[in-house]
Amino acid sequence: MAISDLLGGFADAITPVNLFFALLGVVLGTAVGVLPGIGPSMTVALLLPATFVLEPTAALIMFAGIYYGGMYGGSTTSILLNTPGESASIMTALEGNKMAKAGRGSAALATAAIGSFVAGTIATLLLALVAPTLVDLAIGVTTADYFALAVLAFVAVATVLGSSPLRGLASLCLGLYLGLVGTDVLTGQERFTLGVPQLSDGIDVVVVAVALFAVGESLYVASRLRKGSVQVIDHKGSWMTREDLRRSWKPWLRGTALGFPFGVMPAGGAEIPTFLSYATEKKLTRHPEEFGKGAIEGVAGPEAANNASAAGVLVPLLTLGIPTSATAAIILAAFQGYGIQPGPTLLTTEGPLVWALIASLFIGNVMLIVLNLPLVGLWVKLLKIPRPYLYAGILLFASLGSFAVNADPLDLVILLVLGLLGFAMRRFGWPVAPAVIGLILGPIAETNLRRALAISDGDLGVLVDTWFSRVVLLLALLALVVPVVLRAVRGRRATPEEVAREQEEDREVQKAANREGWGA
Repeated sequence: MAISDLLGGFADAITPVNLFFALLGVVLGTAVGVLPGIGPSMTVALLLPATFVLEPTAALIMFAGIYYGGMYGGSTTSILLNTPGESASIMTALEGNKMAKAGRGSAALATAAIGSFVAGTIATLLLALVAPTLVDLAIGVTTADYFALAVLAFVAVATVLGSSPLRGLASLCLGLYLGLVGTDVLTGQERFTLGVPQLSDGIDVVVVAVALFAVGESLYVASRLRKGSVQVIDHKGSWMTREDLRRSWKPWLRGTALGFPFGVMPAGGAEIPTFLSYATEKKLTRHPEEFGKGAIEGVAGPEAANNASAAGVLVPLLTLGIPTSATAAIILAAFQGYGIQPGPTLLTTEGPLVWALIASLFIGNVMLIVLNLPLVGLWVKLLKIPRPYLYAGILLFASLGSFAVNADPLDLVILLVLGLLGFAMRRFGWPVAPAVIGLILGPIAETNLRRALAISDGDLGVLVDTWFSRVVLLLALLALVVPVVLRAVRGRRATPEEVAREQEEDREVQKAANREGWGA
């Protein structure tokens, strides 16, 4: 059944209009994603307003291309500039930049591109096979179960991302508060609008996403990157040799196997599988002396894990309506912009759109590898854009895009305030993703909680009535408690000398990061 639906999706995706928007999304995503300090989350947030002028299928296909293109562009920046656009690209920068400095930049770019293609293709096929099965299981999910899923997403994202669970929870609470602004749909009462009529409909998710990711991130990165021209390493040299292929194909498959399951899990993200992939390849390699000096396995595995995780993120998003990463939250905002709510009924109500979107992921992967390897020189030229022009341009497009959503000047004020807030959050180590996920999932969690309590006449026991909600809430409790317990155990076991040594190592890492211009 899934295969026949997927073939129908291909029939829709290969129409001239949809192919054009897939190509446009791939090119735009790569062009913006390759710029220094701009990762996939910021790329899709910055270009989100542009999709709302299109028909839903074309817009979401373009958006998928932007997402994948942004991830590919991040690897180019990591390898040639040693500037990871996000934490998931740190491993790529570690070995890929060393390869570039040794005159093997082309081989590093090639293994990253082919690994992304292999991982993206396999993971998208798994998405097509897993999604209908998960939907069948989710059909019986109750409102209390949905509330439990939202709580798990909240806790997992808040505790996994960022430097501390407390900061993650604080960021989550900020997002939940922003989600409460507007009119209560059940009582008709306005909440936290401060007497401003325009806020009665709530704060637009697009404005918040662009402010926190694009404006806040660009201000933060611009404030920390060094002045002067960008030093880009020459990417010339031979592409992958037969020996490079022999050393890369197994890391591609292992990275895919690690990345997809972590993408499916709440707050699994791409960071953990990329680090695990790097550690795995370092342990299994026959060339341990090359690690830290430019090992091709250290680029192939993490890049495959990164892209497989991206496809895995779409499984809970499409089938349950639960975003498990910052980028997934922005994609959810794109769906909601068209009045479409992902969840168990999505394949039934919007089946052709979903399968066309999944098919477009295959097409986008092919476009990326066909276009980007020959066009590396073009992307390198983008890296040399003077930084004052670069970040001024980002702020300009962020402002134009946010204003275009509602054509309301108040949105520009909100963009400025939340953009400065996003800058402060990055400056003091508060993760941004929990705030965006709290804003989007908060109203959904509130609605399901109130419906469950209304059905049970206010009996809180309804929240743990089913085995599903019990298991999910138990997982949420473990996600909240386990990190605290582990920190306490490590603290008791560490001697003063070990603590001093770890602090010294942290300072050395920070100094090295500041010298490279990307440290947090």
